[in-house]
Order: sequence, then C-alpha cells, then structure tokens
Amino acid sequence: MQAWRVHTLGEPREAMRLEEIPEPVPGEGEVRLKVLAANLNFPDALLVRGQYQIRPPLPFTPGVEICGLTDDGRRVIANPSLPHGGFAEYVVAPERALLPAPESLDDAQAAALHIGYQTGWFGLHRRARLQAGETLLVHAAAGGVGSAAVQLGKAAGATVIGVAGGKAKARTAEELGCDLVIDRRAEDVAARVKEFTGGRGADVVYDPVGGDSYTASAKCVAFEGRIVVVGFASGTVPAPALNHALIKNYSILGLHWGLYAAKDPASIAACHTELTRLATEGAIKPLISETIALPAVADAVQRLADGATTGRVVLAMPGEGGGSR
Repeated sequence: MQAWRVHTLGEPREAMRLEEIPEPVPGEGEVRLKVLAANLNFPDALLVRGQYQIRPPLPFTPGVEICGLTDDGRRVIANPSLPHGGFAEYVVAPERALLPAPESLDDAQAAALHIGYQTGWFGLHRRARLQAGETLLVHAAAGGVGSAAVQLGKAAGATVIGVAGGKAKARTAEELGCDLVIDRRAEDVAARVKEFTGGRGADVVYDPVGGDSYTASAKCVAFEGRIVVVGFASGTVPAPALNHALIKNYSILGLHWGLYAAKDPASIAACHTELTRLATEGAIKPLISETIALPAVADAVQRLADGATTGRVVLAMPGEGGGSR
C-alpha cells in the first residue's frame, strides 16, 4: 500500500515521503481499516516536527483521525494506532475505541468530526460549563478547532464572538454564524469584546492559540469567567499572571482531551452520541475547506503548520468523500 512516512523529524514538506510499504497487521484488540478519508490536524505537524507530547518510533506515518471501513463493512471513525497513522491506504486501530460514523455526514465530514468537536464539547461543557445566554469568545474561529467551538457554542445558546486573522478568515467566521467577528490584524480584540458586551467581557474564552491571544483574553474575560486553554498554535506558551486571575475572579482551565480516553473512556462515547445527534439535526457540520488526494498530503500539512488553511483540509481517497450516506 501507499503511505506517507517520516524517517527524519523536520518540516512536513521535507520530512514526509510517500512510499510503498506493507499493510499494517492488527495486534491483539485491533482491527484493520481501509481509509476512506483522513482529517489533517495540527498535532500531525507537531508529530512530524518532533514537538508533540507523543513521539512514535521512526519511521512513522502521521494522521491521527480518520473515517474508515472495517473488513465487515462498517463505516467508523477512528484514531489510528501510531506508528501506522491515517495518511495511508490502510491503518490499524483499537476495536474498543471505534465509533460509528454518523449517516448524516459524508466520509470527509465524518473524518473531521471526532477530535475537534470532542475537544470543543469537553472544553465548553465539561470544563467551562457554558450556559445558554452567556458570551463565548473563540480564538482562531475560522480554523478547524475554532470553527467546531463556534458551532457548538451556537448550539448551546451562547452569544459567540469569533476572532480571526485577516479579511478572508473573518468572512468565514461570519458565515459560521458568529454574532460578532473581530479581525485581530486590524482591531483591538479586548476593546471590541468589552464594547460589544457593555463592559462585562466574555463569560467563556476558548483559546487554541496562546501567545497574544491569551493576553487579550485575560484583559476581557468577565467576572467569574473561564478561560479554556486548548493549545498553543501560535508557538508561544503564555505564563499567566495568577495575581490577575485572583483580582478579577476568573478561572484558567486546562484541557487535554486525550486524557479522557484513559481516565473516563465512557465519556467519549457519550459525547459522540451527543455530537451525532447535533449533526443529524444540522446544528453542527465540519467546515471542509478543501479535500485533497494522497500525493498532496505533505504540502497540505505544511500549509496547516504555517497557519495558511481555513477550516478543515481532508484527505479523501479515490471514490470516497462524496455525499451523505
């Protein structure tokens, strides 16, 4: 089969190579899956660079999220077992963790439903306890992770403020249904949030960016507000001033979604049931900006790493990724 492999860590465009390799053999408790579609995630770029918390042995195939087909014909969502990641024709994955792909979503959409939306749901509902009528501030609102949070926030009855970088991404955030969109390149984020909320600020902040985005969040979070720290796409890990959190009475909440698989796996299945319901009702739908073929994966992962993509870029295998089933 064909698969992208990393032999030496580095930038995706240089480090990833498309090779012909044997199909992976399932171990105990694993199943083989034919890849229908694989969603590109920021952790894929970090894996290739050697900057992720997990370091699979070299050589490895990146790709942490797929929609695949079991040998007995079930269409499922899975997180492939590294080092045999999803940017390949076949993967292996733990059987106990397979989730049914929603019938309302096509292969590309189903491949993009799991990590981003689970992260958003746990961040907004389990960690921040977002309530209807509250104001939610989402950084990188036009990106894959941010767009999921925007949709989930709207589905929960929140007023959503989206922050995006540049006019094109701001338009995408508007199309997602944000009640206010702030172009961080042209506007003062904290000032615009305070103006929009009558000085109160945002009740919940969803931040997958870090750096300057976190600094702005601390300036405009409301009394007893909650900042959910999701990741550091900016490359800068902020050092929060805890005296500031004390003075303003706000909470800083960390979210590592992957821990739930080990600590509370039943919660992931329960969340998937809720996400399937929301997808069936049309309340959420992954924002697929681009589908690509297997030879284009390395370039696309590089563009994702460089912040040059909007929404989700998904690898769609030949004959797949079409309409809803």
